[in-house]
Amino acid sequence: MQQIKAYLDQLATISDSDWNFFTSKLQRRVIPKKSIFLKINTVENHISFIESGVVRLFIPKENPAKEITFGFSFKNQFISAYDSFLTQTPSAYQLQALIETTILSITYDDLQEVYKHTQIGNFIGRLTAERLFLIKSKREQNLLNLTAEERYKILFKERPELIKIIPLKYISSYIGVTAQALSRIRKRL
Repeated sequence: MQQIKAYLDQLATISDSDWNFFTSKLQRRVIPKKSIFLKINTVENHISFIESGVVRLFIPKENPAKEITFGFSFKNQFISAYDSFLTQTPSAYQLQALIETTILSITYDDLQEVYKHTQIGNFIGRLTAERLFLIKSKREQNLLNLTAEERYKILFKERPELIKIIPLKYISSYIGVTAQALSRIRKRL
């Protein structure tokens, strides 16, 4: 709980009563390595804070080699199929723990209670949504404006530990190239 407290303390001062109410709604879950914990066409009912681990967001395909990885989330970040969570409609993608991942989750209904019964709930919700939006916007701009090589460099400048954790096939999909093209980029660098 200390990690999420430290994260939220960066955003705002939280009263003890608000903090206690909020944490009473959190559930710690440990997701085994390679487990899919939100399947396609399932409504996302949680928003979660990653205490440890790495989560991949991807669109599955019949041929696993053609899966589309479009996001990763790491320790001290929130994770959710956020569009499904907000609209309470089925998700068009899946969430998978790439390594054993520990998350603190709150359900949609419990989050609505936090919004209603705490002074800080709406503020934290808005800031979290803004941060998720900025991550998504930056990713889209990078895909439109940068070469695959530039996207690869940025990814490893921001997250150098990725090379040890994430299979190259997921990284190549994430930066929008084939595995062979990623291999050529890596050789050049």
